[in-house]
Amino acid sequence: MSSTAGGSALGEGSKEQSVETDKPLWLHVTKLGKTFEGGGNVSFKCNYCGGTYKGSYSRVKAHLLKIAGHGIKMCPKITTSQLTEINRQVDEAECRIKRALPKEIPLPSTHGSSHASSSEGYQTKKRKGVASSPLEKAFSLQQREELDGEIARMFFSAGLPFNLARNPYYKNAFSFACNNNLAGYVPPGYNALRSKLLERERAHIETLLEPTKGVWKEKGVSLVCDGWTDPQRRPLINFMAITENYPMFIKAVNCEGEYKDKFFIANLIKEVIVMIGPSNIVQVITDNAPVCRAAGFHWITVVADDAVLIRNFIMNHSMRLSMFNDFSHLRMLAVAETHFASVIIMLRRFKQIKNALQSMVISEKWSCYREDDVGKARYVKEKILDDLWWDNVDYILDFTDPIYDMLREADTDKSCLHLIYEMWDSMLAKVKEIIYRHERKSNDEDSNFWSVVYTILEDRWSKSNTPLHCLAHSLNPRYIHIHLLN
Repeated sequence: MSSTAGGSALGEGSKEQSVETDKPLWLHVTKLGKTFEGGGNVSFKCNYCGGTYKGSYSRVKAHLLKIAGHGIKMCPKITTSQLTEINRQVDEAECRIKRALPKEIPLPSTHGSSHASSSEGYQTKKRKGVASSPLEKAFSLQQREELDGEIARMFFSAGLPFNLARNPYYKNAFSFACNNNLAGYVPPGYNALRSKLLERERAHIETLLEPTKGVWKEKGVSLVCDGWTDPQRRPLINFMAITENYPMFIKAVNCEGEYKDKFFIANLIKEVIVMIGPSNIVQVITDNAPVCRAAGFHWITVVADDAVLIRNFIMNHSMRLSMFNDFSHLRMLAVAETHFASVIIMLRRFKQIKNALQSMVISEKWSCYREDDVGKARYVKEKILDDLWWDNVDYILDFTDPIYDMLREADTDKSCLHLIYEMWDSMLAKVKEIIYRHERKSNDEDSNFWSVVYTILEDRWSKSNTPLHCLAHSLNPRYIHIHLLN
């Protein structure tokens, strides 16, 4: 090979050389670009004869190796020694490609098949000269075992879960192929599965779901959603439409990296409602936040925000957290807002560590420690030592405890449908008693705060109760008067 050709070949970057490892002839020409924008073959210049040509790698090979019948002129400048060297490079590249291909490993055989010479380690011993029995030939036992081996190797090589063997469509596919004369049949490839076959199956499923969708306008539909985690640990939220006929899956949303608060969930529900049709939804989602703010309900948010500020101020710094751990054996809870009753749980833990927090901020360690944010540290200390702030915490926990306990009691596996009416009435009575006692009002007086709380609870009851609650309550012997039985 001439130094000119070698220098030109080595003049390309290391990245290009790694790309053309399996096609070494590109190193003996200079690429000039594509023949037209957006696609087409490249044009190249031979490093030996200097001629400019158009074509793919096969034309480069025909030009340099002087192969006729490819519609390109053979290079007149390559000497015999250079041609021998180029052939050697091509042979080495082809060997590398062959070594990189997946190796065909013969199947384990027990009947001395065509793979017997290369799979002796897997064969069982047979007497020489004994042919397959007529029974084996009649039932094609050898072919059945080879097919079993091919199917098993498909599972092993692709890492398919063994549960796939329990899929009825897996069994149906092989049974149909074996019971029908499909000589020369080739299974669908990658592109067919992801395009036309997928579209055809989806259109078929949509056709089957039309009767279910047809009753939505007449009888309405309930939209339900639930969160779960798939095998890849991705947080998913799936939506289903429930009717008296069948539940129907709508969509699943991958919420990885999203903060799943009430605003995020509400937006997802709105999107699904648009898909189903707002006129088909029988349940209405209401937002009571404006009512709460108008009634002076904002003070609960202020107390919760102060608790979050105190928690973050202590937990986000190693020195402050170390001081807190010296005074308390309980950990501070970092409850996400998406957790059920997250504010209640956080304030309950604050009440449990109240003495530890107060002991910490009046200790010498707190006084000696000089923080960067002195103003925030002073605010945290004032809140922790403020009796009125702790009174508000106690008040929030007092009037929400009956609600929390009732929801917890109803959210169990035991049968409690017949007790919901009584539980609800008792809960309302307890909440009203606590609020009136705190406001020092008699039962015949009006309370704006109780009116707001009652409105929220009533809206929740109207949205969640069903006639089954009333029927179960009426059939409970505990609430049936004796004169009704006579």
